[in-house]
Amino acid sequence: MHWRSKGMAKWLPCALAGVLAAVVLAACMARGARDTQAELQQQVMETERAFAATMKARDFEAFGGFLSKEAVFMGPGGAKRGRDAVTQAWRGYFDGPNAPFAWAPDEVQVLDSGTLAYSSGPVLDASGKQIGRFNSVWRLEGPGTWKVVFDRGCDCGR
Repeated sequence: MHWRSKGMAKWLPCALAGVLAAVVLAACMARGARDTQAELQQQVMETERAFAATMKARDFEAFGGFLSKEAVFMGPGGAKRGRDAVTQAWRGYFDGPNAPFAWAPDEVQVLDSGTLAYSSGPVLDASGKQIGRFNSVWRLEGPGTWKVVFDRGCDCGR
């Protein structure tokens, strides 16, 4: 039996048009569902705060969960490259019952593409005195999942 013999020639163009309309609608909905700049900034601000909370809570495992596998933390002793090297370098900060320092974001900027973000804020010693400022770059690695890819602190007096 030929496909034209059962009237398929009449409904086939309609079916193809329906499939095309569904694809276009799905693409429009996905594009419309993208977070706004303010929402992305809020996501990064909240993620940075949760990252900082790992220090206060003395939760070393959670700290590592915020790092990209490719994370690079730069400091006076040189750059530590990769999650394993960074966590190894930071392990000592989690020893003992009290956090040696704390940080909190006061600035966040996100690229228009929504894929990279910058956060910065004060670093405070255990007594609450500002001793530096941190600067971090975050990458969106999944829906709503931001990971640190670059971090660098600087002393207040420099």
